[in-house]
Amino acid sequence: MRVPRCWRPLLAVALLAIILPAPIYAMASSADEPTSLRNETDDSAASDQRAINRELELFRGSAVSLSQAMAIAEALHAGATTADVSFDGAPEAPVYRVKTLHKDRIWHHAIDAATGKPVGGEAALPLKEFDANDRSNLVALKTVRHGLADAVRVAEHAAAGKAISGGLIRERGRLNFAIVVMSGNDLKAVVLEPPGAARRR
Repeated sequence: MRVPRCWRPLLAVALLAIILPAPIYAMASSADEPTSLRNETDDSAASDQRAINRELELFRGSAVSLSQAMAIAEALHAGATTADVSFDGAPEAPVYRVKTLHKDRIWHHAIDAATGKPVGGEAALPLKEFDANDRSNLVALKTVRHGLADAVRVAEHAAAGKAISGGLIRERGRLNFAIVVMSGNDLKAVVLEPPGAARRR
């Protein structure tokens, strides 16, 4: 697949460490610190890492891709566009959490990562319920020629992997898409500025 020339190559692909940052105590351990406290912190970091590894393993084994989950959620409301999507391995059955924008409302959907079926019903919030920054981003999303689904395809190609999450961010007054891609054992963040993104006034 060719990367469309219309995307500004902010393909600032940044590696994100899967391993959590070393806790402060590991860098400068105090002799006064009780051993039990250090052990509890070690156990907590190890537990967090196990949870991350489990989530990534569930994502690798999911039958439904992030792009497919977005398309399924968007089809629930004709004309909807995805504003945010992420894989969630915490529930009993892993799901994609998809937020779509449709008729000045944000719809929350859970799409089963194994079957592609919507689960747990849906909920909607009017745009006026969001703070000014989020509202501004969502309004700007309506003005772009290419949506998050396009950004996911570009990011997956650029980072040679599968997208695990994506959403909106603002940089220098412009709407950008931030996509996290799993490439091998690494997570890579790809930031893309879509053509036609409106500058915040």
